[in-house]
Amino acid sequence: MAEGGKKYKVYKKDLIYPELSFEINGTLFDVFNLIGGSHPEKTIQKAVATILQKKGLSFVEQHYVPVKIEDKIIGKYFLDFLIESKIVLELKRGRYLPKNVYNQVEQYLQSLNLPLAIVGCFAHDCVIIKRIINHEFRNSEIRIVS
Repeated sequence: MAEGGKKYKVYKKDLIYPELSFEINGTLFDVFNLIGGSHPEKTIQKAVATILQKKGLSFVEQHYVPVKIEDKIIGKYFLDFLIESKIVLELKRGRYLPKNVYNQVEQYLQSLNLPLAIVGCFAHDCVIIKRIINHEFRNSEIRIVS
């Protein structure tokens, strides 16, 4: 829901979690408008947490993701945010999303069996938002706008 109680309608029919994605994207723009994009990633993360909380979204910061082989944990990741137990949100500094970060986020999605991640790349003059889809995700309960 946008400011002033306006409800926006999403017209693309193939978006995954369109309303929640809209709220997350809005949060990233809110943070950029409030503090800019030149701060350290930890500062941006605290600002994002503050705005997510203000919007009433449930989230876990620094969510633990184990790396397993045959049910044996061989490593671990900590993703920036897991929002509403549905969407991974990663924050990065800079304009570009390196291939290794893209691969890492794909691993988060596969490990957690989630369909969607959003990566917010904060630069000094803008925030760039990327959506990463888990094409191996299989769940008939996912909500697609029709």
